[in-house]
Amino acid sequence: MLYQLVVFLHVIAVLGYLLAHGVSMSVSFALKRERDVNRIRTLLDLSAASYPTMLWTLLAIVVFGFLAAFLNMVWWRFGWIWVSIVVLVVIVVLMAIFGAGVFGEIRKTAGLPYMVKGKPFPAEPAKSDEEVYAAASKVNPTLLLVIGYGGFAVIAWLMIAKPF
Repeated sequence: MLYQLVVFLHVIAVLGYLLAHGVSMSVSFALKRERDVNRIRTLLDLSAASYPTMLWTLLAIVVFGFLAAFLNMVWWRFGWIWVSIVVLVVIVVLMAIFGAGVFGEIRKTAGLPYMVKGKPFPAEPAKSDEEVYAAASKVNPTLLLVIGYGGFAVIAWLMIAKPF
């Protein structure tokens, strides 16, 4: 019974993570089209507002995932669980590079507080509108969608199929 509860909480955490992170995903698509710097700032603030929930639910995914694996110690003998962990780490690293790094650069250019490699920095004077648009054009929402959604689809398949 405890195992099923932990797995349920793991799945709920994944759903919460996808909901919270869906905000940033939607913002990344909107940034490609937006040509009003004030709206770009608003979109970036909306994305940043979902960040704490995203981090807490990611932590819950990891905690409940490991707890489920330790409650059912047999899983550690199979390759699918190790590949799932590696895929999650790869997703996090790639999203930090191609997502957070680009969003931080846009925030900096737009005159908003920003982060570099997880370290917060205060707002600097905003650059010209053209520089903000150029920074916003660097976001690649399709790549982020493939990494995030595709990666989670691979993990879901591994957890359901348990192929090895």
